Amino acid sequence: MYFGLSEEQKSLEENINRFLADNAPLDTIKAVAEGDTDKAREVHQGIIDLGLSGLVVPEEYGGLELNMLFATVVSAALGSGTAPVPYVGSYVMAPLAINLGGEENQKNQWLPKIAGGECVIGVGLSEYVGAREDAGIEFVNGKLSGRCLFIVDGKDADAYLLANKSGELYIVDSSNSGIEVIELTTVDKTRTSIELILKDIDAELLPGSTDKSVIEKVLDAGRLMLAADTVGAAQVMLDKSVAYSLERKQFGRLIGSFQAVKHMCAEMAADLEPCHSMIWHAAHCLDNVPEESRLMACQTKAHISEVGKQVSKTATEVHGGMGFTDELGLHYWFKRIGLNRQLLGSPELIREEAGRIQGFDQ
Repeated sequence: MYFGLSEEQKSLEENINRFLADNAPLDTIKAVAEGDTDKAREVHQGIIDLGLSGLVVPEEYGGLELNMLFATVVSAALGSGTAPVPYVGSYVMAPLAINLGGEENQKNQWLPKIAGGECVIGVGLSEYVGAREDAGIEFVNGKLSGRCLFIVDGKDADAYLLANKSGELYIVDSSNSGIEVIELTTVDKTRTSIELILKDIDAELLPGSTDKSVIEKVLDAGRLMLAADTVGAAQVMLDKSVAYSLERKQFGRLIGSFQAVKHMCAEMAADLEPCHSMIWHAAHCLDNVPEESRLMACQTKAHISEVGKQVSKTATEVHGGMGFTDELGLHYWFKRIGLNRQLLGSPELIREEAGRIQGFDQ
């Protein structure tokens, strides 16, 4: 039995890699990191033209209705290019939540817009994943109030999908005057994180989200996409390390001929290679083995966060002083991996959740 990517999935991956190589080279990433919003919009429009905005949207609403494995392939490709575009929240988690938990009128209102790239929806689940003492939202008399941190894809979003501590999901129009947006400073300048402060704003409940399984499926998908993004970014750091070791000379020899450097590259490859299969299997479980999907999503996100951290650290060491320079730009992949590690739950928090799923807390 063959377990790997299909020809269609490999072709999609190649198309995205080619697009990012042509339209989002390192100079473009640097410009976006310095605040060039025009270049960011150009790259974003490019992925919409590739059809990625409608990847998981059902066909009846104008989407491609592809499965989680396709979505995972896309996320890994975007991570490998440190693509400065919305994806995990807007084009995976939001349409999945609306399709699973929304009424028909909500699906008709939002899903065609998402598929057509006409709207970006920021997703805030931090109050469900692990709310801070001074954060959280409350829904009273049809109005939302409170504070949400680390909205995924929240920058310039047209709407927000927010969760309370119970896991109920609400859609909020971003143009509401009762919303205060605070831009958060993170290490990753290719993606912007925001905080929302809400004061008695109108909100629509996704009725199906009163069933906790809806937010669990949305959260599992988001964690898997972040893990795939990390795998893509880590693979590039490994490839760059090997290439650099075959170019850089010290003491009249290529550094790749030194046993210590060989071991560093070999250990990165040995740690990272199984992670590709891990994200594919987790995606398969989300699509076909629901009884295993939550545990696999947790284990995949937690494990790959740790592997990504180690690969990014070792790759920087292989490059020596050059690994810290903006000229080489290796730090963009390093920082992206670092933010992925924390979004939607740190490895420590997720391992604890995996333990509860397996009944180890009893």
